[in-house]
This record gives sequence, structure tokens and C-alpha cells, in this order.
Amino acid sequence: MTLGPLIVQSDHTVLLEVAHPDAEDARHELAVFAELERAPEHIHTYRVTRLGLWNARAAGHTAEEILETLNRYAKFPVPPGVASEIEDTMRRYGRLTIERDAKGALILRSDEPAILREVASAKKIAPLLGNRIDEHTFPVESWARGELKQQLVARGWPAEDLAGYTPGDPYDIELVESDWQLRDYQAKAVEAFQRGGSGVVVLPCGAGKTIVGAASMAAVGAKTLILVTNAVSARQWRDELLRRTSLTEDEIGEYSGQVKEVKPVTIATYQILTSRRKGEYAHLSLLDAQDWGVIVYDEVHLLPAPVFKLTADLQARRRLGLTATLVREDGREGDVFSLIGPKRYDAAWKDIEAQGFIAPAECFEVRVDLGETERLEYAIAEDQDRYRIASSTPVKQPIAQRIIDRHPGESVLVIGQYIDQLESMAQALDAPLITGQTPVDERERLFGAFRSGEERILVVSKVANFSVDLPDASVAIQISGSFGSRQEEAQRLGRLLRPKRTARAAEKRSLEVARGGAYDTEDPGEAPILTASFYTVIARDTVDQDFAQNRQRFLAEQGYSYTILDAHDL
Repeated sequence: MTLGPLIVQSDHTVLLEVAHPDAEDARHELAVFAELERAPEHIHTYRVTRLGLWNARAAGHTAEEILETLNRYAKFPVPPGVASEIEDTMRRYGRLTIERDAKGALILRSDEPAILREVASAKKIAPLLGNRIDEHTFPVESWARGELKQQLVARGWPAEDLAGYTPGDPYDIELVESDWQLRDYQAKAVEAFQRGGSGVVVLPCGAGKTIVGAASMAAVGAKTLILVTNAVSARQWRDELLRRTSLTEDEIGEYSGQVKEVKPVTIATYQILTSRRKGEYAHLSLLDAQDWGVIVYDEVHLLPAPVFKLTADLQARRRLGLTATLVREDGREGDVFSLIGPKRYDAAWKDIEAQGFIAPAECFEVRVDLGETERLEYAIAEDQDRYRIASSTPVKQPIAQRIIDRHPGESVLVIGQYIDQLESMAQALDAPLITGQTPVDERERLFGAFRSGEERILVVSKVANFSVDLPDASVAIQISGSFGSRQEEAQRLGRLLRPKRTARAAEKRSLEVARGGAYDTEDPGEAPILTASFYTVIARDTVDQDFAQNRQRFLAEQGYSYTILDAHDL
């Protein structure tokens, strides 16, 4: 009998032998409930966490399924303590419920009085509850629904919220599926959201999260507030809603730094919602401007901290979070779970790729050497300055050009963190530059020129990390980033994952665009999909290399591997 690729250890870590023939299958099933911690060449280390298990439980998985996965792939028996801890942790979800009594008041219930007494006596929970009704029930203060869920998660007793949601003002929204159809996984995501009433849908970049949002809005049929990362994203949402639904321009409002419209479907930026005037949030009235039936949080992994506080007061509204990764660099995954809702649906990146809905991708790490002068500067620099010195080395400029030369005719994004580095790179490549200072109209013009093929190379700052639809980008060159950010790495690869066709299909697309016709980026078509190429250029033996290893963890969890290249071999 062949031994499996996993070693389950008593400290709740799971070691995956990468070269094992069953490693990919095991990785796919581990991702449901475990988080990748380290991903060197041969052995990857996962950790089974309480939050991962609760998210799996909320998504419909059981402790029996998880233990069956571990036992099936393990080289050695799963330690009994780990098995019992998994069972106990998953049993904790839902043993407390938040409901409404016959008069509509909020109550906290449990069939186990001892658990109820334990949580009710906690210092941070007691003020959120009224006087006990009976041994199974406590009243909940009307304002405390969100905070109570946060505190219960912190105590290790995640409550299932069954208190229901206000219907909001009804508003008829229909999908218009004339030249496209909802994909199977998108339909399952919408169904899972409807069933739960609030929560997060996790899909790869390019897999159609916006369409899941539109279909969820249609399923609920109520006025909707959509919160997005920036004005460019707001306009892309508007365009998708106009194309995919029965909504017209008069029914969709934009609420951003430039425009202040409140309509039955309103798209607002996180920035405007969290902007302050004289210490006060000046635009909070937007939350009460309509009787919203649904609030959609786009890129929920980027939710600004103040929005968590605002969301705690919105627990009576249906809430849908959309993201490619639940990873948050600030560690607030528990607040997403408590306040937006648990993970309702998750699709592995490689599964969607296998169905032809996102492009296959190859990832490369290109290592360069600092020059002698830079090496000395790096050696004597303060710790806080070392990353900038290493990651913005001018040595990366000719390497970027060599990579571009390897991909003749392909559309290339050069992505970085530091504006002076990007300005220098744009000048060297004779390519346009887009940063946060670029006016929105100019950004849209340049993105449009890139989509049409008028511009083959764009140099972009982190403003292009998320919610930018560039379906024809097939090469990305990352020259610097936000230190060790896993979410940024995933978002940057995501810029490449919309399916790209062979030259014949691309030519047909260009003709359609030139004639003013529509081009369906959701339609896989008949032509073969081109493989995307994602390059990270790093300075060898520096913190640039150390941060790169951490950045790669999430993508390694999704089944992507990085080929190491020496700059001299390009």
C-alpha cells in the first residue's frame, strides 16, 4: 500500500510532501480547512485553525469529512488528540444561536445551559445581554448583534445567526442572459448565499465574482448598496450590471469622491465611506439613505478597519462579501467571519482553471544581484530602509526588458510599489505609467488602450492590484511590492487569469471591438487558452527574497509553483 503525502502532527500542523503523486489532490482538500504557513521546495507546512474549521463547517463540511481526508492521505495515523480537537472545534459552531422571539426581539439561545452561563458571565459579553429569560435564553440588546458575534468568536463559541434580515425596499432586478449563461459554480455560490443570508464567496480573480454579485442581487430583488475599492472599480461594476442585468443607467448611482448619486442600486467606494470631516464620518448617511436589502462588499479582504465598526451596526441587512482570498495581513479574518458572515462558497483556483474559465499560469522568480555600491549601501542601512534599497535596485530595469523580449506580441503589465522606481521603469521601457495620482478618466483611457492593443505595455502601481479588468494581459512583471503581502501576490497574479485566446481569436476580438461590438470575456470560446506568465524579480540574498517567500504562500496553497531563474539565464 502506498503511503500518503501528509504527516499530521500533534501541534495541529500538517506536512505535505510536494513530490508525492497524490500531493495535488491532498492540497486541494486541505485548502477547505487548513492554512498554508510555509512553502519551501519539498515540504509544505499547513496549520489547522479554529477559524478554518468553523468556515468549513459553515460551508457545509463536517468533522467526519475532514478526518476522512486526513486519514486517507496520512503516512501515519492522525494523533488522537488532533482528531478529538477537530471534532470538538467543529461541534462548537452553532451550539449557540441568535434568533428572534415571538415579538421580534433578539435572543441568544442554547440547548446547553452550561455554555450559555459560561458566555453570559464573560466580562465583554454580559453588557450585551439583558436579564436571563430562562435557562436556555438571554435577551440581546438591539444594537449588539454584531459585537456579540465578535465576542462569541473570541471566546471560542461562534453563534449561528438565525435572526433573519430586513427585506429592504423591493426592487426588480433580472439577469439578462442573452449571450451568456451563469456558470455552474456561480449558480452554486448564489444559492449558498441565499441559503445563509450573509457571508463570503471566495472565487479566483477572473472567475466572475461581479456576476455572482449581480445574480445575488437579482435573487434577493431589493435595493442594493455595493462597496468597492476605488472609482475605476465602481465604473466597472456599473458597466457589468448594465450588461448582465435589466438595470439601466438611471437606476445605478455612483457615490465617490467625484460623484454623489443615491439610486436604487448605488456603488460607493470604501474611501468615501470612511472619509472624515472634523473628526466625523461625513458620508455615513449613505447607509441609511435607502432601505437597502443587500450590501455587497467587493474585495472584502481589503475592507478598511472603520468599515468593520460600521458593519457591526448593519447586521439586519443581508451582506455579501466577494474575494479571491480570505487572507488579511492585519489578522482580522475573525471579524470578516463575525460581521460579514462565514465562508458560504469556495472554489479552488486550479478547479476553475481545469474547466477553462481562468487561464493557466506559470510563475517565475527571477533573482538578480545587487551591484557593489548598492550592496554596501544595503549592508550599512537601517532595517526599515533595506527593503526599499533591495527591491528598487536599477538592476531590475534591463531584466524587465529581457522578460518582455521573451514574450513578443503579448500584453505586459509591469507592477511595483515605489513611484520613483516606476517612473524610471516607464521611461526606460517607453511605456505609460498609471499611479494613484493619475486622474480616473486618464486611467480608464490607458486601460482601454491596453485592452484594444494600442498600448502593449503598462507600468502600474498598486492601484492596479484589484478590481481592474484587463482580460488581455498575459504577462506580469512584479518589480516590488507591499513587503510580504500574500493577498497582494494573489491579486497581482489575478490580473492575468481571464482566459486569453490564440492569435486567431485575439484578431477576431480586435475586429469586433473596432466595429463597436461587444466582446464576452466570460465566454471561453473555442480557441485554446494561452498560458499566462507571472514574473517576480527579486534581489538575491536580501530581505526582498525573504518577503518574496512569504508572498508566495497563498498561491502555493492554490497549487501554483515558482520556477527559480537566474537573471543571467534570461
